[in-house]
Amino acid sequence: MSTPQRATDGKASPARLQSLGPWAPFHHTTFSVLWTATLVSNVGTWMYNSASGWLITTLAPDPLIVSLVQVAANLPMFLLALPAGALADLVDRRRLLIAVEVATTAVSALFAASVSLALVTPTILLAFAFLIGVCGVMIAPAWQAIVPQLVPKQVLAPAITANSVGFNISRAVGPALGGALIGALGIAAPFWLNAVSNLGVVAALLWWRPTETRSRRLPAEHFWNAVVAGARYSMNNPNLTATMIRGVSFFLFATAYWALLPLVARNQIGGGPALYGILLGSIGAGAVGGAFLLPWLKTKLGPDLLVAAGTLGSGAALVLFGVARQSLVGVVASLIAGMSWIAVLATLNVSAQLALPEWVRARGLAAYLTVVFGGMTLGSAVWGKTAQTMGLPATHFIACIGALAAIPLTWRWKLQISGGLDLTPSMHWPVPITTGEIKRDRGPVLVTVEYRVDPKQRRAFLTALENFAHERRRDGAYGWGVFEDAAEEGRLIETFFVSSWLEHLRQHERVTLADRVLQEAVVHFEVKGTPKVSHFIAADPYDEEAAESDSVGLKD
Repeated sequence: MSTPQRATDGKASPARLQSLGPWAPFHHTTFSVLWTATLVSNVGTWMYNSASGWLITTLAPDPLIVSLVQVAANLPMFLLALPAGALADLVDRRRLLIAVEVATTAVSALFAASVSLALVTPTILLAFAFLIGVCGVMIAPAWQAIVPQLVPKQVLAPAITANSVGFNISRAVGPALGGALIGALGIAAPFWLNAVSNLGVVAALLWWRPTETRSRRLPAEHFWNAVVAGARYSMNNPNLTATMIRGVSFFLFATAYWALLPLVARNQIGGGPALYGILLGSIGAGAVGGAFLLPWLKTKLGPDLLVAAGTLGSGAALVLFGVARQSLVGVVASLIAGMSWIAVLATLNVSAQLALPEWVRARGLAAYLTVVFGGMTLGSAVWGKTAQTMGLPATHFIACIGALAAIPLTWRWKLQISGGLDLTPSMHWPVPITTGEIKRDRGPVLVTVEYRVDPKQRRAFLTALENFAHERRRDGAYGWGVFEDAAEEGRLIETFFVSSWLEHLRQHERVTLADRVLQEAVVHFEVKGTPKVSHFIAADPYDEEAAESDSVGLKD
């Protein structure tokens, strides 16, 4: 995978970057150019979102149908994020982003033409929302994964926050601009501008010239194997799992006001498209304002309390949306909602980034997005149906109760924010010594590691080994176990399987410096210095070539 040139934007010292605070990422030219282009594109996206939300209320004002716009937009992220993440880890991310941005422009232009020709029905609108959502899911993992390539690690958190600020600036500007355009030029105008706005991102990506910094010693993974590897890694990464649990517990309930906001503006407050745009813009403005408070809040509260505070703020916003009958109450609710949203979203995004090494970054982020957008998709449908049967106010109040209850229920899952884990590849595992060349697709491979441990240290050793087992599993192992010698006290054997010899070689490349710390905690109990590692490959009596060239037992 390539990383961007930093000849013009990587000269600042760590101390200088720290002194720049939230502005540090903009010291890097590549980040600044891509950030600006994305800001313009997101303004178009929010014009499209607000115009779609308003258009569906004119085509079919039923609460369930209105909420299905959010379902159609979010469902692709839930269904396709993991395959999209695998693709982003396997191919050139820059080229992937260019191709998908061009496709997004084409789909957006086709929808704009349909609106101009008055061909849009609720079904067509939902279909295009789904297609544009598919384009979005193909972009999201790759886009998030390139952020660590654009800035040094010490300003990664400000860079992620800056991206969130840009997104919310566009959220503040786009809906208001979209509402004004609808009044001045008609409903089709925001959709046409959205299509055009993507061209700036395409131009910025064409300008960006990454340089190759590492070559692959092993062949690239096959696509579906990469998908499985990403899912396996995500399920066995406790830090990423904690982030996903905290994320879904928030977005499942906070998405209620997103799904129902068009109806709050139209039916509950009695406004028009301009008011809807103002409410969306106020959410964005609140998020931008909240972003400037984030560094101070993170220092004072830490990540877990900050997410809890954001959830409390979202609960307050939901109550205000439920009682809103005047525009001012709706605007206040939107400002609080925006501040709370950015506090939670930026904190969760940083936690997810810091939990992932480079080889699986896009897939891990895709797994995080799958869970988050799954919660948003489910929430949009649930709150739409609830509003259909119980009304808008009651729905907002129920969502508030759920959000507040989630705080104590998910408190034991802690977030990452300090970057204390060093996920740089350690490359400290030696290449296994074999008696001949082994076909890379042969397998499965049984790996055994023999330890000699002081019997008095048995419990502490097993605890350390269980912690290390997570590393084995997330990097490709299955069927992990540990066994004791019934005839010799203190002799224990760790065993696990890997699907193929090539996959085992990949394990050697995937182990990180943080994993090495876990391994050293295990090896510390070894009384004979170094554990004995052996490899066994499944024997096939009909494979004559393997019988001639391979050894059944292999040693590191």
